[in-house]
Amino acid sequence: MVPFVLSCCSTSDMTEEFFKRREIEYVCFHYLMGDEIYADDLGKSMSFEDFYKKISEGATPTTSQVNVEEFVEFFEPFLKAGKDILHVSLSSGLSGVFNSANIAKNMLLEQYPERKILIVDSLGASSGYGLLMEYLAQQRDKGCSIEECYEWAQQNKLHVHHWFFSTDLTSYWRGGRISKTSAVVGQLLSICPLMNMDHEGHLIPRIKIRTKRKAILEIVNRMEEHAKDGLSYSGKCFISESACYEDARAVADLVEKKFPHLDGKVVINSIGTVIGSHTGPGTIALFFLGDKREN
Repeated sequence: MVPFVLSCCSTSDMTEEFFKRREIEYVCFHYLMGDEIYADDLGKSMSFEDFYKKISEGATPTTSQVNVEEFVEFFEPFLKAGKDILHVSLSSGLSGVFNSANIAKNMLLEQYPERKILIVDSLGASSGYGLLMEYLAQQRDKGCSIEECYEWAQQNKLHVHHWFFSTDLTSYWRGGRISKTSAVVGQLLSICPLMNMDHEGHLIPRIKIRTKRKAILEIVNRMEEHAKDGLSYSGKCFISESACYEDARAVADLVEKKFPHLDGKVVINSIGTVIGSHTGPGTIALFFLGDKREN
């Protein structure tokens, strides 16, 4: 039996099997597609294949975070069962969900003053956020207390690197993150912007790379530059992708060849429906432990 509840949001983009195996609870964001609201429930309400197909056909989903009431409903059964909670939220640089979780926490502690609810801002997203959860589960399973796991997360979350590129800029234009002209020119010139997440949990464009092949090489070069112990990196590596598995596999193959001491094979997950509402299809993201993100 786990000593406390470890939980996160669905936007950590891991599989149902992962959450069950690692004994991690999750709460779902939502998205609106057409006139219908769906839960971001790991592809159960709508398959990832159908989701990205609809976007490719012109659908423009909008997203909503977990609100205070939903957090109260999510947390309270655990408190009633006598469990303390360590919850890790999607980056505050992308969403206000960290604040919602804290408001719910303060409300519930008035009713359950004997319990503990600790909230961590992951400053991460997608399977980078999921990688942080994997390492937190390891700390818990080693016997660390809820306070020790909280401190570990605070001290190590900025060591989780998020590097990604996109081969399709349509959703970035539709979402207002780039101009239509930039999107059209980028597509014509086969430009794949390389981006990462900074120390405040914001997504930052770094360089423009021409051709997907060069982007694949460059994203792995960034791992070599920043990974703990460089090419001797012995930690875990996760990738997430949006309807471009073969490109993700190409990155994974290169990583596995270049980093022979990895802790297991590279894990490839689908970018979920909430994060994918903003990236659209064609995004590859690479996650690993490395030096501290400073900017």
